[in-house]
Order: sequence, then C-alpha cells, then structure tokens
Amino acid sequence: MIPSPQTQKLSIKVLDVDFALPTSETAENTDQENQTMVTKFYFSDFPQFEKGGLLFFIPLLFIYIFIFVGNFMSFFAVRLDTRLHNPMYNFISVFSFLEIWYTTVTIPKMLSNLVSEQKTISFIGCLLQMYFFHSLGVTEALVLTVMAIDRYVAICNPLRYAVIMTPQLCIQLSTGSCLFGFLMLLPEIVWISTLPFCGPNQIHQLFCDFEPVPHLACTDTSMILVEDVIHAISILTSVSIITLSYLRIITVILKIPSGKSRQKAFSTCATHITIFLLSFGAVTLMYLRFSVTFPPLLDKAIALMFAILAPLFNPIIYSLRNKDMKDAITKIFCSQKMFNVSGS
Repeated sequence: MIPSPQTQKLSIKVLDVDFALPTSETAENTDQENQTMVTKFYFSDFPQFEKGGLLFFIPLLFIYIFIFVGNFMSFFAVRLDTRLHNPMYNFISVFSFLEIWYTTVTIPKMLSNLVSEQKTISFIGCLLQMYFFHSLGVTEALVLTVMAIDRYVAICNPLRYAVIMTPQLCIQLSTGSCLFGFLMLLPEIVWISTLPFCGPNQIHQLFCDFEPVPHLACTDTSMILVEDVIHAISILTSVSIITLSYLRIITVILKIPSGKSRQKAFSTCATHITIFLLSFGAVTLMYLRFSVTFPPLLDKAIALMFAILAPLFNPIIYSLRNKDMKDAITKIFCSQKMFNVSGS
C-alpha cells in the first residue's frame, strides 16, 4: 500500500547532517523540521596522512612540544625564583601560562586531523574551540597592553614605579584581563550556538574561527558585521595604547645620557615590541579586514602566524634571549640537585 501524501516523510543522513523533508500539506507548520541539524563540521583542507600529512605532522608536533615546554619553564622559573618577583616578570609568567592553553586549544586537534581519516569536530567542540581560542587571545592582548603600561611607568616615571605598580595592582590587572577576556566573547558564542546550520558543513580553515563558521548558517548573519566592529574596536584600543606607550618610552630612552643604560632599556622594550608585532600583526590582517576576502592560502598563512608562529617565538624571546630568565631556568630545572638521588 502506497502511503498518502499527507503522511509521507523521507529522512536522509549525509555527512552527519540530518534532513527532514515534510509533505507540502504540513510544510507551513514544520519550518523547524525543515532545518537541518549539523552535528559535525568537516575540515576539508587537511591533507590525508598518506598524501603528505606526515610532512606537516612531525614539524607541528615538535613546534607544539617546544611551545609547551618553553612556556612551562618560563612560567615556573618566574614563580619559583624570588629574584624575578617583580611586575614585569609576573606579567611574562601570566602570558606564558596563557600561551600554553592558547596553543593547546587548536594544535592538538590539528595534529589529530593530520593523521585521522575523519577530519571532523563536533558542533559543541567547534563552539568550545572558538570560545577558548579567542577568549585566551583577547586575554593575551590585554596582558600585552598591561605590560606596555608597566614598561611606560618603569621608564617614564621610575621614581614612582614601586608605588604605582604594587603587587596588589598587578594581581588586579591580571585577574581583570582574564575576566574581561572570557566574558567579552561569551555573548557572541551564545549567538552562534543559536544559529541553524543546514549544510554544507565544510570549514575551509585550520580550526573553528569566527570568520568561516557563522557563514555556514542557513539564516541571515548580518549580525556578524556588528561583531566585526566590536572586534575592531577592542583590537584598535589595545594597539593604540601599546603604540603610544612605546613611542613615549622610546622618546624617553633617547634622552638617557648613559649609553649602557640606554642599551639595556632598549633591549628590554625590544622584546615586548617584537611579541606585540608578531601577535597583533596577523590578528589585524585577519580581523580588521571586514568584507575584504583573501586567497585561501593567504588566509591559512595568516592563521598560522597568530595561532602557531607567534606562540613559538614567545619562549625564545622572553626566555632564551633574557639573561635573568636563563639563569633562573638553569638554577631551577638544570640544578644538579634535581637529578641526583640523595643517598645513592
């Protein structure tokens, strides 16, 4: 017996996207049923393991290990060496701690995608990856801003530095940066989670990001423009504060009569400026372009810059090129006492 048109309904499942196709008689009352439910997203631009994935997997794995170990040592060197208990190194330790989690949000999933056949991520996993990646990124930007202000006070107002940058204020600034960073992105993630996703479910990027994911929604996403403006304001605010701080710092340094003191001040600020340029340069290209589109290869190159390359240089610049940090790391992690078993 052939079912009547009123009761006929066909269900199909393609690429983890469930389709519900009601009959014409019930279409007006089943708009929600007509929406597809995307349960997974597929990263379409990762090569298969046997077709070159291994060539990317091995260097990316070593980069991640270096980032993790380098920032881990920087963090604990500052925490355990009392000689580094000052505002500048405290902010560096906070930044190193954030870098560990910032890269852990994306790189392990990239490594998994390079070796697995199913290069997918669940809808919830994609939302969480976007939220933590960008929340940690915003927090890092705020910490870099605080570090620029700290250097400004230290060089431009040295006699009042200890009075202004108290331990209590440093804790408040670090905590406030974390709270603001994680609260700022929450409304946007909640909004994206309410969007209907009908397919396709292919993400043409290396990780879930605010640019490609909302565009997969089968509804009006003009709200993205508002979010772009908010991102632009936050980025430009941090960039302006940091730029003005270091311009003022450089002006003051040039007036220092002693060549040795001038060189030391320049050396300290150069590390901060380098991290600032690496971090904000790629972020500016990615999130201040609005409707401008880049070639897919350039898009991925920019994403790699702020997701992998900038964190890679953090332990190099702050630890391996910093004498105080190298001495602290040597004292704590390479001390003979740590490797000798007492009584043996």
